[in-house]
Amino acid sequence: MGSQELPTVLIVVEEPVQRSVLGYNLEAEGFLVTTASNSEEAMMLVDKIRPDIIVLAWKLANVLGIEVCRRLKSRADTRLIPIIM
Repeated sequence: MGSQELPTVLIVVEEPVQRSVLGYNLEAEGFLVTTASNSEEAMMLVDKIRPDIIVLAWKLANVLGIEVCRRLKSRADTRLIPIIM
């Protein structure tokens, strides 16, 4: 079998149980999962791992998910990353 890189998903959800459940299910479907619990961590991870897709909560404690989405879509290097909110 050839070595294929798994698609990477970044889950940005404050609630630990929700992060865990989403991560478990996405890993079971063949995704490499990375998680963040806040917007600062998410932005750092986007720059570090450049995920194939982002699952982003609407409500985060420090910054609303929609603002994180706006920031990512305003950058040339991240605007094409699909985001599910």
